[in-house]
Amino acid sequence: MGTVSSLDHARQQASAWAAAAAVCDPEVPVLTIEDLGVLREVRIEGGRVEAVITPTYSGCPAMSLIALNVEVALEEAGFTNVKVTSVLAPAWTTDWMSEAGKAKLAAYGIAPPSGKAGRRALFGEETVACPRCGSADTAKVSEFGSTACKAHWRCRACAEPFDYFKCI
Repeated sequence: MGTVSSLDHARQQASAWAAAAAVCDPEVPVLTIEDLGVLREVRIEGGRVEAVITPTYSGCPAMSLIALNVEVALEEAGFTNVKVTSVLAPAWTTDWMSEAGKAKLAAYGIAPPSGKAGRRALFGEETVACPRCGSADTAKVSEFGSTACKAHWRCRACAEPFDYFKCI
């Protein structure tokens, strides 16, 4: 009997994770919160489903909407006792982004974070390839782009502006 119960729990866990993981980022709708690495955990204990999310920035304005969308997605998947918890530690990093998510960003016209996060990303010289033509002959226009997690860049080769998802 315990095996069936464990199997049912594993199925419920997988179903809850899939529902929460499919929620899209409202600021970059081609990315799911799983792609971003914002979804940290989904657990089921005592009949309650809890999804744990971490914001890309501590003041990210999209987190309230993401939390609401996760709650709705879990309820639509048949879970009735749902809680969404935001945690700040450990701090989110672009290292948590999936490779599939980075590819989706590039296809959408946003340069994905290059390399690993760290002091070099914050203070060193970055080389960012243009998501349109692939050229490395690019220049930062502004530290902030359409959202706080992106910087605005320009390609010298094709002359197109683009956002770069900052490496943090």
